[in-house]
Amino acid sequence: MLSIGAVLTYLRDDFPEVTISKIRFLEAEGLVEPQRTPSGYRKFSPADLDRLAYVLRMQRDHYLPLRVIREHLDAIERGEAPPALPAPDNRPGPVEEADRELVAGTGGGVRLGRSELLAAAEAGERELTEWESYGLVSAGPDGGYDGEALQVARLVAELGRFGLEPRHLRAMKAGAEREVALIDQVVAPLRRHRNPQTRAHAEATARELATLSVRLHAAMVQAGLRARS
Repeated sequence: MLSIGAVLTYLRDDFPEVTISKIRFLEAEGLVEPQRTPSGYRKFSPADLDRLAYVLRMQRDHYLPLRVIREHLDAIERGEAPPALPAPDNRPGPVEEADRELVAGTGGGVRLGRSELLAAAEAGERELTEWESYGLVSAGPDGGYDGEALQVARLVAELGRFGLEPRHLRAMKAGAEREVALIDQVVAPLRRHRNPQTRAHAEATARELATLSVRLHAAMVQAGLRARS
């Protein structure tokens, strides 16, 4: 049985970016279930280590979401062959990635405390404080964070690994705010309507417009990059 520190040391040979926070997050998502000592310390078995390596490999090499990876693991545990892996040519492009990120960002009522957000985003307190100072992430009135805040935090953290700092992302935030204002102009009359069905239609319209806006942005960035190649 291995401690979480020993697991981290072992995995980093093949996955240099893995962190203790990442391992804890995968545990929270149900991808691995280490045993606990009476004092609460995690103890990982060789099977746990294999599961973690499998999850990390599927994420890195095949870009599979955790939901699909969990289906693979469940199939393996039942003695069945896991679903076929997507071919490299079928990996999602920027537009498909934008759709996936938008769907993943709909929190569905998720509320996270500060420490939970830090663990899920694999970030430190200093980073979150800086993101908040630039208005990239903000807590709600209750001090908690919703699903959208978590998604933003994860994406900002990923961009940071490429050297993009919060100050570089101010233009993206300003652009998003302009898009929000544009969408609001379209749906504001519907939101003010007395008919509840019309107000519900306003929210559905806003979501659809947001999806189209994200797709347009991704497609335009893709086209701009292609023009430079």
